[in-house]
Amino acid sequence: MPSVYLSPSTQEFNRFINGGNEEYYMNRIVDAMIPYLRASGIEFARNSPGDSVEKSIERSNEFPYDLHLALHSRGTEAGAPTTDRGVNVYHFFFSPVNGEKAAYIIAQNLKTIYPRPDLVSVIPNLNMVELRYTNAPAVLAELGYDDNIQDALWLESNIPAIGRNLALSTAEFLNVPFVEPDLNITS
Repeated sequence: MPSVYLSPSTQEFNRFINGGNEEYYMNRIVDAMIPYLRASGIEFARNSPGDSVEKSIERSNEFPYDLHLALHSRGTEAGAPTTDRGVNVYHFFFSPVNGEKAAYIIAQNLKTIYPRPDLVSVIPNLNMVELRYTNAPAVLAELGYDDNIQDALWLESNIPAIGRNLALSTAEFLNVPFVEPDLNITS
């Protein structure tokens, strides 16, 4: 069965300009992905908010996942409000073709919901440990600037759509039919 390791940020110290933090929002996006992954028959595991990056990598490497998906926001160096905007989707520079392929699928799909599709980029990277040391093809998506009010409000207002979009991208990458769950069912 196809599988993905979900690694939402554990960086609660990265504050959003409109309140909340990176860990909170990235975990909410993963929560929004889960019904779609289940409906599409994709197995998944996820990190815990208390995990370090190293622990997330270790847990991801315990099983032969087909994709490792890390979710983050982005901030400027100064941490002050910025006019910078955009979504960056990273893959390891020397990764097998699959890491790059996953990054392009995710970026293309995010362009359909991000308000400035021209600012969605795929970037090869040599230094991000979560890309470099995971066994599975790995992608790290920075879903906008947490210190830009437009990006922060877009992310906060579109958690269900972002979760659906990332689940769709995961299904597309894993070559499985994407199935819409019945989100009105209560358990």
